[in-house]
Amino acid sequence: MREWRARYTDALTKNNYGKRRVPDAITSGDEIGIEPVTDKRGRVAFVDLGRAFSARLEHWVPQLRSEQLELVDPAKNPFFGHGRAQFFIAHRGGKPVGRISAHIDELALAMPAEQGFGPGTGFFGYFDAEDERVASALLAAAEAWLAGQGMTRALGPISLSIWEEPGLLVKGQDHAPMIMMGHHPAHYAGWIEAAGFSTAKRLFTYELDISHDFPPLVQRIVQSGQRNARINVRRVDKSRWDSEVEIVLSILNDAWSDNWGFVPFTPEEVAYAGKKLRPIIFEELNMIAEVEGRPVAFMLTFPDVNDALSQIKGKLFPFGWFHMLRWLKQPRPRGMRVPLMGVLKELHNSRLASQLAFMMISKIREEAHGKFGATRGEIGWILEDNQGMVAIADTIESTINREYVIYEKDLG
Repeated sequence: MREWRARYTDALTKNNYGKRRVPDAITSGDEIGIEPVTDKRGRVAFVDLGRAFSARLEHWVPQLRSEQLELVDPAKNPFFGHGRAQFFIAHRGGKPVGRISAHIDELALAMPAEQGFGPGTGFFGYFDAEDERVASALLAAAEAWLAGQGMTRALGPISLSIWEEPGLLVKGQDHAPMIMMGHHPAHYAGWIEAAGFSTAKRLFTYELDISHDFPPLVQRIVQSGQRNARINVRRVDKSRWDSEVEIVLSILNDAWSDNWGFVPFTPEEVAYAGKKLRPIIFEELNMIAEVEGRPVAFMLTFPDVNDALSQIKGKLFPFGWFHMLRWLKQPRPRGMRVPLMGVLKELHNSRLASQLAFMMISKIREEAHGKFGATRGEIGWILEDNQGMVAIADTIESTINREYVIYEKDLG
C-alpha cells in the first residue's frame, strides 16, 4: 500500500512555483484514475455516484436528487459566492469507484485559527470510495489540489459548508438519519486515518423520548420563567417570514460567533436558506424568545421529512411530488429534529440563557407530540466541548445516538 501511494504521489506534477497540481487524469499502476469534474454532466455523474454508494447502506434515506444537484452547482448554491471547489471522480477498469470534493471557503480563511479554521485551511468532502486504495488516491488528489491553491491544512469531511453536512458518521449506523444529517459506512474512518488524518473535532446528536414530559427540575425552571413578566416565548410568525428569518439569523451569527468552526451566513445564504426551509417550518415547532420585547434567543425544529423521502425514494417525479405535498400539508412524523438554537452571546453562561432554552424546548415538545404525534426527538449536532448545550441535553435526559468526526491533516 505504501509503495502504491508513493507511486501515486509521484504522479502529481509540479507547476513553475513548485506547488503540486492535479493533472486532468491520474492513473496508477493498478489503473485507478482520478478525473476532475469540469461541467454539468460531470456534476450529475458526481451526485449519482454518491447516491449509488449510499444506496448500499442499511437505513439510508434517499434525499431529493434535485436538491443534491443544486448544492454542487456554482450557479445555484450561494456557498460559491465566497468559496470554490473541485470535484473528482475515481475510475478503475472504466467504472466509477469513488468521489471526493476539495474546496476552499474565503470566509473560513478569514476566521481566527483558534476557532478551528483560519488561514491556510482547506476542506475535503463528498467522500465515497470502493476500497482503501481508491480512498487513498482520492484523498491524495484532494490534498494536491488544496496544496496547489496555497493551503497548508486539510479538514473534513465537510460537504460543502459547516452548515450543510459536517463530519463522518463513526457511530450510529444502526438507525436511519434524521433530516439533513449524513449517513456513512463505519469503515471510511479507518481509510481516512490510514491516509494520515487525525481527529480535529467530534460532533454528537442526542435523542430522547418526547412522548412524556421533561424531568421535574426542568418543569420547575420552565414554570419560573413563565411567571417572569419580562420573558415572552412566542412562535415564529410565517406571515412576517422575511423579518423572522432575519431575526433568527442575526441571533445565530452572534450566538455562534465564538464557536469552533463558525463561519457567518451571508445575506445570499440567508435568502437561500429561508426559501428552502420555509415548506418544513411549522409555526408551532419554532420559537423565538424575547426579554422585555427584544428577541434574544431562538430554537428551530424540523419534522423528520426523511419519513416521506424514504417512501418516494428521493424522487419527486412522476408521483413523488403528490406524496410530498400531502405530507407537508399534514405531517405525522415519528421524529423531530432540533438542528439549531442560539442565545445572544451577552447572555451566555447566565441562568437566563438555560431557562430560555428549557422554555422553548418544552413548548416545542408539547406541540411535537400533542399536535404532530411525534414520539422521538433529536438535538444536534452539538460540539463535544460545548458545555452549555451538553448540559442542557443531559438535563432533559437525552442520550448520544450518533457521533461524527471531522478530521485534519497538515499538508506541509
